[in-house]
Amino acid sequence: MTLKDTTPGMTVRIDELQESPLKQRLMTMGLIPGTKVEILNSAPMGDPIAIRIRSYNLAMRKDDAANIKVTVI
Repeated sequence: MTLKDTTPGMTVRIDELQESPLKQRLMTMGLIPGTKVEILNSAPMGDPIAIRIRSYNLAMRKDDAANIKVTVI
């Protein structure tokens, strides 16, 4: 399952970040394997999605979220 496939209210754990142009940037923002992420909501048309990671909220495009493999907690 990827972060793109999640729905609001879910809590997931990051398993892997696939290679992408944003991989390093996402990792510096705290999206590293083992981190717990709460899915907050999505924009009216479904893109972007809002997530809560560590102590802050982050908006992410679904194209970028498709590169992050997660497991439901």
